[in-house]
Amino acid sequence: MPLQNRVAPTGELFAVPQKGLFMGNRGGRHHDPETKKLLRPTPPSKRWICCQLDFKNRHRSVWGHSYTELFFLDEVTALAAGHRPCFECQRSKARTFARLFTQGMGTSSLWSPSEMPANEMDAILHSERGITHPITNAPEDLPVGTIVSQHSGSESQLLAKGPRNWLRWNFDGYCEVPVPDGSNLELITPPCILRVLKAGYEPVWHPSTHKEINHNI
Repeated sequence: MPLQNRVAPTGELFAVPQKGLFMGNRGGRHHDPETKKLLRPTPPSKRWICCQLDFKNRHRSVWGHSYTELFFLDEVTALAAGHRPCFECQRSKARTFARLFTQGMGTSSLWSPSEMPANEMDAILHSERGITHPITNAPEDLPVGTIVSQHSGSESQLLAKGPRNWLRWNFDGYCEVPVPDGSNLELITPPCILRVLKAGYEPVWHPSTHKEINHNI
């Protein structure tokens, strides 16, 4: 059976076989290494990071006696769930993210060299994780990489503002959808991440965004 370690944009954890392009963690271990069961879905740690799958040829026993490994479809998904790039395995991207995070907060003069410390970013992110926010922009004005939730009656779907079009998110990838009209939408991506995207951060997308679109996925 798959482990409950696949992260949705909402931050929820699901047991599905697909692993995705990135891994990460939420600080420490919050699973039982013997039963491979989750002990608590939302740990107290504020340090939620997104990591490369392959780094310095390291090999891990997933959900062993170390931290609880999590997996993301892509970086867009990780950001929506409130994870930031890791300063060890993605140092260049993490520094760019920190600079744009600081720029987006309008507080660049407080840090040198204009990069907000990880603890400061984590505290802000932690206050916005797992909370939907009202959308004050028209859908076309949202930055590329934004994920929103669209509700219709009892049904809801997750939509992403793609590089060329709007896309529906699922654990297998993306498929194209019409541009939402702005009604019944809630912002999933944390507002502080939205400002990072607006400042020019370019997250990694799942390859399905580059394939011929299948509306029936």
